[in-house]
Amino acid sequence: MTNGAARFQDGDAQRHAPIAEAMRAYSEDGALAFHTPGHKQGLGAHALLRSLVTEEGLREEVSLMEELDDLHEPTMCIAEAERLASGLYGADRAYLMVNGTTGAIHAMLVGTLAPGDVVLVPRNAHRSVIGGIVLAGAKPVWMAPEASERFGIPMGVAPETVRQAVCKHPEAKAALLVYPTYYGVATDLVAIAEILHDAGMLLLVDEAHGPHLRFFDETSGQPKQALDCGADAVAQSTHKLLGAMTQGSLLLTQGARIIGERIRAAASLLQTTSPNQLLMASIDIARMQMATEGRARWTEALRLADKLRAAASELPGLRCLGADDCRTPGASGLDRTKVTVDVTGLGMTGPEAEAWLRHNEVCKIQCELSDARNVLFLVTYADTEETIGKLIRALQALVEERKNRAGVQVADGSSAAAAAGLPPLPPVPETAADPRTAFFAPKERVTFETAAGRIAAEQVMFYPPGIPILVPGDRVTEDAIHYIRAMQAVGRKVVGPEDASLQTLLVLGKASPFGGEGSGASCEKGRQV
Repeated sequence: MTNGAARFQDGDAQRHAPIAEAMRAYSEDGALAFHTPGHKQGLGAHALLRSLVTEEGLREEVSLMEELDDLHEPTMCIAEAERLASGLYGADRAYLMVNGTTGAIHAMLVGTLAPGDVVLVPRNAHRSVIGGIVLAGAKPVWMAPEASERFGIPMGVAPETVRQAVCKHPEAKAALLVYPTYYGVATDLVAIAEILHDAGMLLLVDEAHGPHLRFFDETSGQPKQALDCGADAVAQSTHKLLGAMTQGSLLLTQGARIIGERIRAAASLLQTTSPNQLLMASIDIARMQMATEGRARWTEALRLADKLRAAASELPGLRCLGADDCRTPGASGLDRTKVTVDVTGLGMTGPEAEAWLRHNEVCKIQCELSDARNVLFLVTYADTEETIGKLIRALQALVEERKNRAGVQVADGSSAAAAAGLPPLPPVPETAADPRTAFFAPKERVTFETAAGRIAAEQVMFYPPGIPILVPGDRVTEDAIHYIRAMQAVGRKVVGPEDASLQTLLVLGKASPFGGEGSGASCEKGRQV
């Protein structure tokens, strides 16, 4: 397939939003409501709720009427919305997901794997992948992604790394890749798809941050969408970059390797039986908007993002992740609408820069995320010359403030991050137990500093981006402890453990088969590549 609006199927039909139209039809029919929800089409809604949702929205916030279809067995407006979504993206089938891309990833894993199946997973996978592995009862083999020393972020998994994993684990049923990453880094997915398919394995893709890649011209230099690279199943966040309400996502599949009925059954098992009609309608409307306006709107967004990156790169002390940084075995391209700005040259950490931009009365800019070195800005189809101009002026003000502060030296060299004493990402730890076993095993609580050598029973990550440093089943290392403490020291937010301060950590109890310090001889060693 090739990028461009010419690929879109059902041209005239794409201008309709069948779910929203069905909701409007029911509302206008005037039936007196003796059914859920309890607010009875807004009649009993509190004034605060009415101020959050329009009167019309409350009238249409119903479900399971004959006009409105069933998400779990769609035959009418939902089925039509899914057919239009599959046509827009060039998929064989599309599934509306109301539990975000987390739900889509869970359904993708449960719908393609069975308990005990081996799946190849990059270590920079989102926390939702770990949850899906626990639910599916799969056994992960971790693949180490490349890391950018300059920006301190994980990049992509090199095709050669995937090839080595396939050779070492020919029993694997699938690989789940992150494409593009939160920072917009794309790996050579075409080559990876060929490697996996030649071995009879599935290519599953977490494309949460790439639902817009369909809408760029081939000459744009943007990465292709995962389906066009050969992916068998793709989980996309329609809400993250497009126009759906939060939690609205799509699961897209293609080819004979995927059993559609199994995916539907998994999605039904994992999603609510009372899906919010407004949420589903928003996914459908976002699809319609992209079908009719997407190419033009995203072309303009890319121009604005390039303008922002060029302006930021000219400011002393700042450096932007660019396409030249993404020409390595593990990085074949960059989604340029993600603008990552390294602020260490200003003598700042990412969280410090985020706080300054957010709380400065003149600027009032909120970035998408900050990490130890960087702040990340998302440029979308909603942005304009005005919004990008305000962000550029805010970065200029930040640089001027730092230049004028006594004792602060603005650095331009690539050694700024190293001079800040920030540690690199830790190596992938040994997998001493599979995540499902570790999740359900007896646990005990130990002080975090004494956890080295024990087997983690909970996830530890910094959110965003939600990439686990420890997952259930990992043998805790001194490197991981040091890295986590260093990230806490610069203001990163710990997510995952019961004790968010990380004074303590849950580990497998010594009574469990894998729980003793230094134990694990009965487990597979080196389940990583």
